[in-house]
Amino acid sequence: MIGVWINGKPGTQIDYRDRGLHYGDGLFETMRVADGRIALLSQHLDRLLHGGERLGIPMPARAALSREVLRAARSRPHAVLKLIITRGAGQRGYRVPRPCRPMRMIICEDRPPPDAGAADKPVRVRLCRMRLSENSVLAGLKTLNRLESVLARDEWRDPRIGEGLMRDHADHIVCGTMSNVFVGHNGRFVTPLIDRCGVSGVMRRWVLETARRNRMAIREGRVHLADLVTADEIFLTNALIGIWTVGTVVDRKVLARPASHAMADALRARFAAATSRRDALA
Repeated sequence: MIGVWINGKPGTQIDYRDRGLHYGDGLFETMRVADGRIALLSQHLDRLLHGGERLGIPMPARAALSREVLRAARSRPHAVLKLIITRGAGQRGYRVPRPCRPMRMIICEDRPPPDAGAADKPVRVRLCRMRLSENSVLAGLKTLNRLESVLARDEWRDPRIGEGLMRDHADHIVCGTMSNVFVGHNGRFVTPLIDRCGVSGVMRRWVLETARRNRMAIREGRVHLADLVTADEIFLTNALIGIWTVGTVVDRKVLARPASHAMADALRARFAAATSRRDALA
């Protein structure tokens, strides 16, 4: 079952002049629903509202947004909820309409729960040819401009490959097409800085905050291609999947030996414990 709401009311039609459609002028969040609750809702709203501030899009009040998405998620045992906010309709041309009337859309679709063992099974990952463009103003935001990820994901059809890693033009690893990456050497982990390009994921934030609280050796920094070759553990994060261990970067065979997955397993256990508490979701 799919439910769709436009500006708080059931419906499926938007104004043909909407700037999200014409220019990608907007933001979105994709959230995991379990038993009518939303995992990491606070982090999702933080990123969305921060993005609205940076783009100059007037945003609804946080409490109102929270009520609206929770109402859409209510009574659903397992679902994926997507919240889209655009700058709204405008006349032809790039000039931002003043005042603008943002449009918000909620799509909540029932989905079966993730396979309990899927995250434990090491995933095969490739390197994408598509590079990320650098723009410090947009770095970290989850805007509607996802064409780079679309083209990167279109590079492979092999169902054995779960994800593709994307680089900037200086050859630094930045993120996956739909995930963030953590690379470990001897128990110490680095996740790429998201200061020039890429999306700062809410699971990435949760891992960094959990690491700080529990004195885990995880930091932000530049990640080079050579770091993948020598890594003894790599894992990916995503709000829907959680924590995903990497077994092989397939097109370069840079992770030929099995990883220990010790950090991924520890974080996965902590996340399961956290999300089993009602106040840890929403």
